[in-house]
Amino acid sequence: MAAHGRSALRDLFDESPTPHIAHPPRTHHRDFYVATDGSFREAGGGLGAVIETRDGTRVTRIASPDTPPDNNVAEYRALHLGLDVLAARAPDDARVGVLVDHDALASNVNTTVLATSYPDGASPRPVSIPSETRYHWRGIQARLNGFEEVRAARIDSDDNPAHPLANAPDQYRHVNREPDRCVLPESPEPTATQFPPPSRADRNGGGRASD
Repeated sequence: MAAHGRSALRDLFDESPTPHIAHPPRTHHRDFYVATDGSFREAGGGLGAVIETRDGTRVTRIASPDTPPDNNVAEYRALHLGLDVLAARAPDDARVGVLVDHDALASNVNTTVLATSYPDGASPRPVSIPSETRYHWRGIQARLNGFEEVRAARIDSDDNPAHPLANAPDQYRHVNREPDRCVLPESPEPTATQFPPPSRADRNGGGRASD
């Protein structure tokens, strides 16, 4: 359960690993959080997204039927959709926390974000994108570059609030009729100076992540 005045997505982000990027307390203060998920079934899949501000205000939810060729493509399509919707509702200087339950996608997002800090813009690690997602990946990259700062956290599928929306889009179609909101989060509460904890990116691997 989220603390009073805090986003449930923020709590998930705070407690989840962010591959390749250290996770000090200051990174918790995202302006917006977007959780996405994609599903694949022979009879048709779906895309789901949930967007909240850091103070717990729900911006929107999306449950959209889709027909991806496989689950990997569905995950990329879902993130592309979620970032597109967020971009229409958030200012360019927004700091965004992305939550996905797909290891490679979270890794690719953070690797791409890190590349922007290198003089030549070269990726510090290989980025392997399924060929069927290349156009969606270009759209994702454009959105990542359009915000002030983005970090992706990898969460468990059972904890992903976008999971039921993606897996039963017809059952949750009513969420698409919720009123559109274009909201800004409340100013972050002042916090005492804290020392960053060890990175949570490789908590089980014994390695250290770069920031």
